[in-house]
Amino acid sequence: MPGVYLSYPFCAQKCTYCNFACGVAPALERDYVDALIAEISSHPWAWTPETVYLGGGTPSRLDTAALARILAAVPGAPWREATMEAAPGGITRELAEAWRRAGITRVSLGVQSFIERELRQTGRKHTAADVEREVGVLRAAGIGEINIDLIAGLPHQTAESWTESLAWVRRLAPAHVSVYLLEVDEDSRLGLEIIGQGTRLGAAAVPDEEAMASFYEQAVDELASQGIARYEISNFAQPGHESLHNLKYWQREPYAGFGSDAHGFDGVWRTQNVELPADYVARWREGRFPLAERTEARADERFLVGLRLDAGVAMSAVDWRTHAAAIERGLAAGALERAGERLRLTRRGVLVSNEILQEFLTTP
Repeated sequence: MPGVYLSYPFCAQKCTYCNFACGVAPALERDYVDALIAEISSHPWAWTPETVYLGGGTPSRLDTAALARILAAVPGAPWREATMEAAPGGITRELAEAWRRAGITRVSLGVQSFIERELRQTGRKHTAADVEREVGVLRAAGIGEINIDLIAGLPHQTAESWTESLAWVRRLAPAHVSVYLLEVDEDSRLGLEIIGQGTRLGAAAVPDEEAMASFYEQAVDELASQGIARYEISNFAQPGHESLHNLKYWQREPYAGFGSDAHGFDGVWRTQNVELPADYVARWREGRFPLAERTEARADERFLVGLRLDAGVAMSAVDWRTHAAAIERGLAAGALERAGERLRLTRRGVLVSNEILQEFLTTP
């Protein structure tokens, strides 16, 4: 099931925890839309996409006419699934209906938390009431597939506040939820502050790793009790409501990426466009392709992505032999389990997945 990823890397403000190549650049956005449409239109389509994913940034900020122009350039409509990421706050019935007319069937809401103190510390401006109202707006407009994103590990987050956020999920009853652990790296302002042992941006109030793991485990149990099962490390869904587009990343199916810092995969080669929106637009103005890198995919990367799935990876006789040492270590540690001819992470293994997955990439 081939798909298309569209990058729209612009936001009203950049959140403290954000480590994506996106930001605030209103003067650049109009030319970016033209450059994006030009890249899509010049693509030599070898297949017709069945899924579309518009990520960011905050693509819900797009003018509805621009959104319609972008999606009209992608062949295959109506697609099996067309997802757009959206920031809560300001989603009206008119906007939601325009999204549906343009082809959007699924909206992923970057809620992150339902607790006002946690939201304000990161720079988010919405409230829990905004989210509740806008979920209703989306459903009334005919967009029933809704995902709610949550982050475990935000500044000032406690066991009590996390429980409250999960209670809001039960109240809103989405069919899909994503739960991410706070990433601490040098690509975000909050990450830099934490690494430098500073106190700005709430860095001193970030829960420790043990607390984050506890929050995650609580989410697994609470969502399961709501009929929302984990199907990938960070993603949970009611049966039949999994993200068709994101599944292709973990199942190594082909997809084309358009826009700045967009990635693509044709089954053999992985591609990446230039990272910065300004460079992307500059190349378009100069009549140059935005491609920055093209590398051959490693055969063993299927473990890196496939083991993220709850179903695990189908193993051949050669796989069992080639990775015997890594498998034995994982089995002995209680981090891996064998299910017939499939290998999968255990519940404990999910919590140490980075270390387990690295074992397969370093195995000769």
